[in-house]
Amino acid sequence: MPVTDPIADMLTCIRNALTAQHRRLEIPASRVKGDIADILVREKFIRGVKRIEHETQGKLRIYLKYSDEGRPSIQGIQRISKPGRRVYVGHDEIPLVLRGMGTALVSTSEGILTGKEARSRGIGGELLAKIW
Repeated sequence: MPVTDPIADMLTCIRNALTAQHRRLEIPASRVKGDIADILVREKFIRGVKRIEHETQGKLRIYLKYSDEGRPSIQGIQRISKPGRRVYVGHDEIPLVLRGMGTALVSTSEGILTGKEARSRGIGGELLAKIW
C-alpha cells in the first residue's frame, strides 16, 4: 500500500525507534528524506545517516543518538504541514521551537532548511515539522 505522506512516515519511524531504544533504523530513501536526515545530523539530533543502494529505491540507514543516561536526543517531533492542510509561512513568521532549543524544518525554493537558516536568508516556505 503506498504511503500518502512519506515525511510523516519517516518522522513516525524515528519516533517509534526512539521509543523502542533502537540504535538504528532503515527507511525507503528519497531526496527529501535524505535532506531532512542531513539536517538532523547537522543539528546533532541523530548520529549519522548512510545511503544504501537497494533494488529499486534505495534505503536510508539512520543512526539514532542517546545521552549517557539513555534518553533520546529527540524529545519530540511534530508534523505541521500535511497533504490535507498545507501550512506556508513567511520568513518573519517561522516559529522558534522551544525558544531556539529545537528546530523547525522549512521547505523553501532553495531546498529544505532549518527555521534559523530560512530566517537569516529572508525566505519563507512550507513549514514541514518541528523537532525538539
